[in-house]
Amino acid sequence: MKKPLIGMLATVLVAGATALAGALPAQAAAEAPAAVSAAAQDGQSLSAQAQLTDTKAAPRAVNFAGTVALNNCSGSLVRMPGSAASDPALVLSNGHCLESGMPGPGEVILNQPSSRTFTLLSSTGSGLGTLRATKVVYGAMTDTDVSIYQLNTSYASIQSRYGIAPLTISAAHPTQGTSIKVVSGYWKKIYSCSIDGFAYQLNEADWTFKDSVRYTSGCNVIGGTSGSPVVDANTGQVVAVNNTINENGESCTLDNPCEVDENGSVTVHQGIGYAQETYGIPACFAAGNRFDLTLPGCTLVRP
Repeated sequence: MKKPLIGMLATVLVAGATALAGALPAQAAAEAPAAVSAAAQDGQSLSAQAQLTDTKAAPRAVNFAGTVALNNCSGSLVRMPGSAASDPALVLSNGHCLESGMPGPGEVILNQPSSRTFTLLSSTGSGLGTLRATKVVYGAMTDTDVSIYQLNTSYASIQSRYGIAPLTISAAHPTQGTSIKVVSGYWKKIYSCSIDGFAYQLNEADWTFKDSVRYTSGCNVIGGTSGSPVVDANTGQVVAVNNTINENGESCTLDNPCEVDENGSVTVHQGIGYAQETYGIPACFAAGNRFDLTLPGCTLVRP
């Protein structure tokens, strides 16, 4: 879990990464119509998505469409299984990526005003435009490491303007052995690996995460990939949010998480990355993307 990168340096690095990817403002504008066409061809119509259940929705190729770049982290434009096209859009990232700083253990950020901006990416990683938040719906680093922003626009408006549909957060627990993609909007890089298993408890410095996804060695994530959606390569749905890796083999220190099992035994996997599951998030959203921690089935930590 890298501390958020310094804003100015992050901006420079993002610009550099974008330039290396061959993304220019003029190209981004020119690609918008192409993105609309691609969305139609791939069955990404949000109106269709809104009418389908997760089990019936057709998977799409995993690329950068639907991801966003923050000034210090990665993220994604997401919908719940029951979200409608007219609902206010949401962005998912890590709690430790919040502009207000890393929440302490037990601290919960709830409905905090925010005007944070996000760069929406095309399928190839080019910047299409800027999205703006109105508030942090939820942010925490207790049991999980997540931040959820509400935007000042709807999914329908984003798709109409940019041809980009959101990624759907799966309401099912991820499965061991599943092929996954960790899609970093910050670095414009996609990591490919599988779910190796699950950590009963993951300890990192002062923070504790529960039932974390452990990657196989292919997802050697770095700073700036924090908040990247972890996408099931078969369904195209988000099953977790990337948040940390054990860098140098230390035990339970910052940037060196350790696993703790039910009996208290500690294990360290140097060079192995982790993500926090997201399947419990949809249960906390009612119709209209209204967030409510008291809803049945919502297990996110309360203030």
